[in-house]
Amino acid sequence: MDLKKNCLLCERGSDVVPLISIEYHGSTFRICAQHLPVLIHDPGQLAGLLPGAEALTPADHKD
Repeated sequence: MDLKKNCLLCERGSDVVPLISIEYHGSTFRICAQHLPVLIHDPGQLAGLLPGAEALTPADHKD
């Protein structure tokens, strides 16, 4: 099932912000460039918006 074509978090569409499409669990989701760091660094914030997000592991930085 594809969600509407808006950012998972802010719900803005591509007429307002650039959107990045991601495939996950056989569905397409979209997230804007501003919220992409949430997906990378704190995916738990997407719980309830992205199925299984609570099980995703944040990026492990070596800096």
